[in-house]
Amino acid sequence: MDDIKRILVVSRSTKNCKKALHYGIALAKQYNSKLSVLHVIHDPFSVDGWNLPVPSLKQEYGNLVKKAREEIDRIIKSEQADGLEITEWIREGKPVEEVIEAVKDKKIDLVIISAHEEGRLEHYLFGRTVEELTRKMPCSILLVKYNPWHKV
Repeated sequence: MDDIKRILVVSRSTKNCKKALHYGIALAKQYNSKLSVLHVIHDPFSVDGWNLPVPSLKQEYGNLVKKAREEIDRIIKSEQADGLEITEWIREGKPVEEVIEAVKDKKIDLVIISAHEEGRLEHYLFGRTVEELTRKMPCSILLVKYNPWHKV
């Protein structure tokens, strides 16, 4: 694993992304790698033709994202205060395209992403993203599985 110099953690701003971030931090420290966190902003509610089951679904999703993002930001600030260099990027667009473009642009060696969706809402919104990224990724990928018995 000596050739892993640039690690990218993909954050969809969900609470399970915290675990992927912890893996990224641990590996960056162990291998003296550069760590980046990519936040992909994608408004799944702007897609035409969707028949959303609940009128307040957009608001519920917004609340989930806000809470998770605050926790992820807290973790990043804490690690930066301890001396770990973490670069954050924000990209807007289709998640798969934005992640692959970032990986190519920044010559990323390893991508870390949460493999398990949060629940029904996130699965409904992001269900195929991880599978598509796994097939198209031009570098190694570490899928971090959610385990409800382990707290991060």
